[in-house]
Amino acid sequence: MSISQGLLSPLLLWSALPLFALPLLLALWRLPWKVLLGNRQLQHLLFGSTVALMLLWTLRAGISPGLGIHFLGMTTLTLMFGWDLAVISATLALLGMTLVGQESWEGFAVNGLCSIVLPAWTSYLVLRLVEAKLPRNFFVYLFLCAFVGAGFAAAVSGLSMGLLLWADGVYPWERIHREYVMLLPLIMFPEGLLNGILMTGMMVFYPDWIRTFNARAYIDEQ
Repeated sequence: MSISQGLLSPLLLWSALPLFALPLLLALWRLPWKVLLGNRQLQHLLFGSTVALMLLWTLRAGISPGLGIHFLGMTTLTLMFGWDLAVISATLALLGMTLVGQESWEGFAVNGLCSIVLPAWTSYLVLRLVEAKLPRNFFVYLFLCAFVGAGFAAAVSGLSMGLLLWADGVYPWERIHREYVMLLPLIMFPEGLLNGILMTGMMVFYPDWIRTFNARAYIDEQ
């Protein structure tokens, strides 16, 4: 995130709009509207997660504009709600961050693409690969989907943002590598650890909060 006003060229900003809008529209189309509108607990959980994500995103560090590093939390959202609700929740959080002035309207689509859509899809892809290739096991799900998946999501998000800034000529690659890419491994482990801790707590105490976790399949049949 941290795309300040005037940082990116109009061509890149306009190109990012359909790339973010299409997944957002697809998420809205896939949304389980009947379940969402008829389940008050799910509504509270979704909006509570949105507020928590906003608070998480306020914790950031960085040197140059556009090269900020912060926790994503998208893997936990994706595993809890599926990628469609996760994208909607995170977009609402990004909207809130923009309304309070923490992010610029100009960089909304770029932030949404790099910090929401790509990490959510990465987390969902890791989940599907684990389910397709490995036996359903509590610790496999926790370690690979939550911990490793979150690390990959952070790497994909960071590299995509760095590549966009380099392709747009904002910074030379040497500077991006020095101030951003070299620091990505330092954020991948904490990102994985944070998501792993959150998912462990929910899997033990509130497994019904997690749409992608079937307690009977992962625990009862072991």
